[in-house]
Amino acid sequence: MKKDQIIEGLLTPGVVAIIRADNSEQLIDASRALIAGGISGIEVTMTTPNALKVIADVRQVFGDKVLVGVGSVLDAKTAEAAVAAGAEFVVTPVQRPDVIAWCNRVGKPVFAGSYTPTEAQVATELGADFVKIFPADGLGPNYIRAIRGPLPHLKIVPTGGVDVNTAGDFIKAGCVAVAAGSSLVSKEILKNRDWKKLTDLASQFLAAVAKARGK
Repeated sequence: MKKDQIIEGLLTPGVVAIIRADNSEQLIDASRALIAGGISGIEVTMTTPNALKVIADVRQVFGDKVLVGVGSVLDAKTAEAAVAAGAEFVVTPVQRPDVIAWCNRVGKPVFAGSYTPTEAQVATELGADFVKIFPADGLGPNYIRAIRGPLPHLKIVPTGGVDVNTAGDFIKAGCVAVAAGSSLVSKEILKNRDWKKLTDLASQFLAAVAKARGK
């Protein structure tokens, strides 16, 4: 899939689900529930056991129905291995110029972890497609609104502290999308295999984003 198609596929729903599952079966079931709720962008963190195999399994089961990416990437070698396994986008928790450069070379979207306005601007100058403001829970939508005053070109996707009640506020503040981990795919949901609850939550997230966008 071409880079612009991947980006469009992530931004159109506007919600990326972050999953830290215990095994591939759990993640496949969670992915199925998220897709049923309308979320197709799924980030598998490298902290997930056998993360590369999990990514490959998800791609094999769902194909183009899901845009699976890799998170918690700290070096270009990991990014390369994940893309080889089937990842369509790469997410870093911190700023990693080597990861940004590698993703640009191979045409894969990259979310660069940032916290300050300077980090966000540098990440953008280095070629990051999105700035992942992380952790966003201690900053909030007003912080996003403030830094986009002088830096309106930043394509911000907040992570950490984004839930169904704050997702719309982040979008109104100028974020191009939101990413949600435990507030969406909680340990409780995974443990209890409550896939209906996950599908319902996914739908609620999408509704909050759509409402904030005026749709």
